[in-house]
Amino acid sequence: MIFPPHCKYVGMATGTPCGDKVYFLSRYLIRETGSGLEVLEVETDPEGTGLMRCVLSTRVLAAGDEVYRYPDPVNVHDRTCLVKEAIRSGHRCTVFFGHDGQTTFVIDPDLSGFLCIHIYDIAPPRPHLSATLQDLEGTGLFGDLEVIFEHHVQDIREIEADVYPCRVAGFSRTLDADELHPGDRVAGCLTARELVRECYGEGIRVENICPLEAVVEEPFIARCCRSERGGLRRWNGRFGAVVHWGASPRDIAEAVVRVATAWREKDGEGSDR
Repeated sequence: MIFPPHCKYVGMATGTPCGDKVYFLSRYLIRETGSGLEVLEVETDPEGTGLMRCVLSTRVLAAGDEVYRYPDPVNVHDRTCLVKEAIRSGHRCTVFFGHDGQTTFVIDPDLSGFLCIHIYDIAPPRPHLSATLQDLEGTGLFGDLEVIFEHHVQDIREIEADVYPCRVAGFSRTLDADELHPGDRVAGCLTARELVRECYGEGIRVENICPLEAVVEEPFIARCCRSERGGLRRWNGRFGAVVHWGASPRDIAEAVVRVATAWREKDGEGSDR
């Protein structure tokens, strides 16, 4: 796959006002031709100075029917999204234009080199970790990490419990607002079990809904209400990170960076230190 690391390395060749020269950062040019867009790789004079540099050689990377012009403006920093869209286009090369006029392209799109991070969360209410990551991903925040996320979000309604954790999720009977009765089936986690034991003894059954307990893939990021479990760690033999139930977007973003960095530094084995 050829995907410039930044749009600043890609220029639009709409004319030659400075002769056979290109901007000093340019490594690729996109040019309009009679048969559509053409993508070129350019080599500039390494001894050159100034903003405009002489071109020593050019190489056509894609042209004609190979090239697809993506119809809508995009966030050029959302690299995962652009590769996915390039794959969907069905063309060898897809050229993208940013909201502010930036240009980039993907040739021979392939996600196999991207790191897949598994996200564990529950709903309802809103799966805070999973939803926040989707919001952050859309900003292009993780573009340079080259990661993709696989979301494992359990719908706790499928447990068909009598009592659920909190009223905010819209359940009629919840642990934070209602009295329990013998034989009740409660959807909860370790914290819920401790609360039930303290208030009602051992006669109430609690079905575990903790996202961390559901981890079976690595690397992972899971949400948990126990702050002592937070940070990089191994769980069930899998490496990843645990973020608190109410983690801020910044905390969640930092967890992604830490997991990806540690995983790659250890050649796919991660680190819990």
